[in-house]
Amino acid sequence: MKKNNPLVLRMDDVGASSKKFNIYSKSRIGNFLFLKRIKPFKAWGPYDEISAEKWKKIIDLLNLYNFKLTIAVTATWVDEKNNLIPFPEKFPGQANVLKDAFKNKIIEIANHGLTHCVVGKHLPRYFTSVRKYHREFWDWIPHDTHRIHLEKSSKILNEWLENKIDIFVPPGNVYSEQTIGALNELNFTGINSSKKLDCSYKNLKFIDEKNVFAFHDKEISLFGIDWFETQLKKFKTTYTASFLKEL
Repeated sequence: MKKNNPLVLRMDDVGASSKKFNIYSKSRIGNFLFLKRIKPFKAWGPYDEISAEKWKKIIDLLNLYNFKLTIAVTATWVDEKNNLIPFPEKFPGQANVLKDAFKNKIIEIANHGLTHCVVGKHLPRYFTSVRKYHREFWDWIPHDTHRIHLEKSSKILNEWLENKIDIFVPPGNVYSEQTIGALNELNFTGINSSKKLDCSYKNLKFIDEKNVFAFHDKEISLFGIDWFETQLKKFKTTYTASFLKEL
């Protein structure tokens, strides 16, 4: 990318319970009992949701560096009993901070699914990885489920932000023709992914990741606010801040 090209900073997994339950190891032996929870076997969770106070600091940094942030929000938290708790209900403090930043056009919100997982198969297992079940829109999931999840997540996000959220970021870059069909039926305008399917997207704009720096809320949890400021300093001098809608 050349200097002054547009760049979207995109943070994924906000509101997703995968950060608590997607506990696995990349090695077969590492998935045995407790090993998947400790180094060097641990590959992903668990880690904490970003607090309201940390969000305020992130917003302050975006203002300081005159940059933008796209946040891919999973609309519900799936708990141990398969209950789906809407993001604004589960994390009211965070939701209030993000809503204000959204209204002030400091951030953009994208739809990151309803659950981020296959509900009922998302809890950690004793001897195997659960990673594949922390993707929501597999091709073996019925079409009706794709549509219902997208419709329900849209309703939650739209009502929370009092605005139509119509760009989709598939969890784990996993989606199928059934997902594309449901997105078109529900009048989404775009999908942002590193993976493009060999099919017609019809009225749906495909946005690749050529001008996107994608990361997870996990980076903030692991490396702190200083890591995020370092990215802003680096990108501010080279790129023009953009939202997905502007690409």
